[in-house]
Amino acid sequence: MTDQVEPAGGPGASGPGPDGAGFTYRASEQELIVVARPEARLRAGTEGVRSAAGSDVSALNMFLTDEQLALEPLFGNEERLRPTSRQPGEPYGGDGASDDVPDLALFYRVRGGESRAQELRSRIAALPGIDTAYVKPGAVPATLGSTDRPQTPLQGQPGPLGSPDAGESGRRKEGAPVTPDFTGRQGYLRPAPEGVDAYWAWQRLGGSGEGITVIDIEGAWQLSHEDLTSKLAGVVVGTPLQDVAWRNHGTAVIGVIGGDRNGVGITGIAPEAMTATASFQPLGTAATIHAAAQRLGPGDIVLIELHRPGPRFDFEPRDDQRGYIALEWWPDDYAAIRYATAKGVIVVQAAGNGAESLDDAVYERRPDEFPAWWRNPFNPSNRPSRAVLVGAGAPPPGTHGRDHGPDRSRLGFSNYGARVDAQGWGRETTTTGGSWNQPGDLQGGPDEIAWYTDTFSGTSSASPVVVGALACLQGMLKAAGQQLMTPDRARAVLRSTGSPQQDAPGRPASQRIGNRPDIRSAVTNLLPSAVGSGRAERYWDELIPYPPDLPPRLRLFVAGEWRNLNDPSPDIRQAVRAAFAGGHPDVRVWFSDDEIVGLVVTG
Repeated sequence: MTDQVEPAGGPGASGPGPDGAGFTYRASEQELIVVARPEARLRAGTEGVRSAAGSDVSALNMFLTDEQLALEPLFGNEERLRPTSRQPGEPYGGDGASDDVPDLALFYRVRGGESRAQELRSRIAALPGIDTAYVKPGAVPATLGSTDRPQTPLQGQPGPLGSPDAGESGRRKEGAPVTPDFTGRQGYLRPAPEGVDAYWAWQRLGGSGEGITVIDIEGAWQLSHEDLTSKLAGVVVGTPLQDVAWRNHGTAVIGVIGGDRNGVGITGIAPEAMTATASFQPLGTAATIHAAAQRLGPGDIVLIELHRPGPRFDFEPRDDQRGYIALEWWPDDYAAIRYATAKGVIVVQAAGNGAESLDDAVYERRPDEFPAWWRNPFNPSNRPSRAVLVGAGAPPPGTHGRDHGPDRSRLGFSNYGARVDAQGWGRETTTTGGSWNQPGDLQGGPDEIAWYTDTFSGTSSASPVVVGALACLQGMLKAAGQQLMTPDRARAVLRSTGSPQQDAPGRPASQRIGNRPDIRSAVTNLLPSAVGSGRAERYWDELIPYPPDLPPRLRLFVAGEWRNLNDPSPDIRQAVRAAFAGGHPDVRVWFSDDEIVGLVVTG
């Protein structure tokens, strides 16, 4: 495996942060993770640590007492997690989901002493009953700041979620202007290759994500946003951070997936999917992933909107995010993701904005602090997490008047490699929320619940695009009474369908970020159906579509059902009208499900 050097400068390579200066997110904490020895069978409680195997753990308890620390089971009660049968020293065992999941009962988190985490790590790792310990850098959103739009000065930072400043259930202040319809700026909704073809999906039974639940894991959200009132279930895990930058980020993510279809503001790709949120504070990332997965059923989706500093720059936080990678590289996060996918939950991760080749040998080297069983999950030859990994691709040139390189080419900040499954829009993503820690650049003003942005970016904006497409597909499968996609099937569909990645100068398609999803082509892969034919009995020329965000349609009643032809040409419209006006119409139609795939007018 070789390192492919990222060229500096050029389209698609602009740095993160307002004015290109970089930025940081507050309240992101490092985590000290402890891995116990299996044979010790540790049990941690409020009275200290004991060994179910009778091992001497007095040194461990003395250390914790002297340092005023607490050792907490990372994934909950050890007895409930403990495998029923496993060979001594074997790190994988049944935990109720699969015997292919790492033994979750071995993972602990140290509470207290955060400022001395590295010192405490080496000392606790040397104690009896402990296999190893490692420090994880703080996780942050995988987004970029706006570098090319003026920002409106912030007149006092908005209040925390639930405060009066945050709004009440999507209600704006009396006399505020009505938000315009911004869906015309959401190119990612449009037919492939520009978008994922959400408009087509919405015309199919279940194609708006009906019956599917998505949990977004990150830091905070504006839960009272005017365009997130229909299907947002609220916070199901953790406590949201009280910071406007985190809140803008989460609001933008939820908008891309499930913004209301109401003629105001934006519309999410899967507007009928149920969305919920999970804050990684105070549990930490791995425990939050595990807790979110426990609340979902097979076919539902977890989205991880975080990345953290990797080994490229010795795990140091950086404003420019160089070297940041997906969470699955850390043992406990990998274990939690593997638990979720073993349950049949589809996990989608941002690949990270580190401008890194994930195929590089630096990711093969096991840190001394990691357990001996760890293997690089970015290497497809190793045991996979089975999560979908998402890179950031350029939108079509000219979107919002800007050019980030050829459509679907890798953006310079996006991580890439054989492990990356699919791409989404990594720039110019129109959605709910403000721009980093500022009011919305598309619509700002005093009401945070009515902020919108045109510049949501990063692998953070790419990932919800992929999640929205998957939710639409799962909704259609569910409505058709078909088996929902498993995690492996979802990855396979994303890799085998969609609009292919394109080359860019200095960023060839060999630097893999995958295809942009195309719901329509994926449905053909998942639900192949025979083409039928028949003579149209009557027609309806839908000049003004309803809902208004759908394309105009010509509808023909054939073989007992209405079939749809989207965006018919004026010539086809005129020919069908003339045929029926003559009193003896002979309009032959070929169709697949309710979609017209061919039409001939004779006579």
